[in-house]
Amino acid sequence: MAGPLKGIRILDLSRVLAGPWCTQILADLGAEVIKVERPGVGDETRQWGPPWLMDRDGRESGESAYYLGCNRGKHSVTVDIAQPEGRQIALDLAARADVLLENFTTGGLAKKGLAYADLCKQNPALIYCSITGFGQSGPKAGDPGYDYLIQGMGGLMSITGNADGDPGAGPQRVGVAVSDLTTGMYAAIAILAALHHRTQTGQGQYIDMALLDTQVGWLANQAMNYLVGGKVPRRTGAQHPNLVPYQPFPTADGFVIIAVGNDGQFQRLCAAAGCPELAQDVRFRSNPDRVANRKPLVDALEKVTPSRTSAAWMQLLNAANVPCGPINTIAEVFDDPQVRHRGMKIELDHALGVKVPGVASPMTFSATPVEYLKAPPTLGEDTDHVLRKILGRNDAEIASLRKKGVI
Repeated sequence: MAGPLKGIRILDLSRVLAGPWCTQILADLGAEVIKVERPGVGDETRQWGPPWLMDRDGRESGESAYYLGCNRGKHSVTVDIAQPEGRQIALDLAARADVLLENFTTGGLAKKGLAYADLCKQNPALIYCSITGFGQSGPKAGDPGYDYLIQGMGGLMSITGNADGDPGAGPQRVGVAVSDLTTGMYAAIAILAALHHRTQTGQGQYIDMALLDTQVGWLANQAMNYLVGGKVPRRTGAQHPNLVPYQPFPTADGFVIIAVGNDGQFQRLCAAAGCPELAQDVRFRSNPDRVANRKPLVDALEKVTPSRTSAAWMQLLNAANVPCGPINTIAEVFDDPQVRHRGMKIELDHALGVKVPGVASPMTFSATPVEYLKAPPTLGEDTDHVLRKILGRNDAEIASLRKKGVI
């Protein structure tokens, strides 16, 4: 089998998370991804541990879990693009690539003669994608951007965390770097769209991706709540701003999430929970009524839910066709029967002679299934192979480049 992007070559000049996340998605889809890293240093996330992958002798390998999480399927090539010969290698690879992705600071690659304006002259079909914190224009274009800063600037932290006045009130960062991850996903979408355009026209193009743009772009219903209603959304803790009841509720042994999305589900919830009178209460008959009278309804339900265990509530409410579920730890996620059935945990043979675990792609195809053919590479693992296969360099040339510190 071959992935849907077989035959597409990606030159990856990115590091950390947003760029590598994008190129891992493309690698999962069958693209050939050449990851260019600094000799002796590499992607800085290689050192973002612990935890570390253990080698066959049970010792720390120096390969961080963070790096391993977003670099499978790639070929690592070490090249010092600050040197003229290293720059030429990058130029030669770009001439043979379909896509180049980079996340240098704005103008960083232009100083090295590797901007889109430079590369499109030799390869007009090249799709060149830049990922920065704030984009290629505007008053902050030259500033570095980090996920935590973007979560704050982009409004996400203002709506995440316990409400003012509640215990533990205050803004909270989301538990994964969502601004980086969503920018990587949007970048992958943009690249695929540009590839389709190139199929129709033969022309490549430049893609300008910014973490702040992405964060603002996926504020979704919260942005529209403000733009339409004129009221600034606030933190609501575990509660949903537009739906009630739609939150965790205490049980005899923990919590269960009850997610009522319509009036029929609310009526079935009340019947199953033994409080049908709540469904007939004029304050709670419709979702707008329930939003307006959130506190008395939540208070009433919280008197009922501790009467059963979480497992008992999930069995009861699932049978009544009322959406509900647990709050799993990460360990419980990978032990969940549905997650196990879907094969969301994978293992790949690593160059260190051990198995490296990973999280599967959520994309499934009937004709071109995702294949995992290569574990995250060690630093420079594929340098010689790529220089020989793609650029036709011989052993003497490769040895000379290595002696000079170019590779």
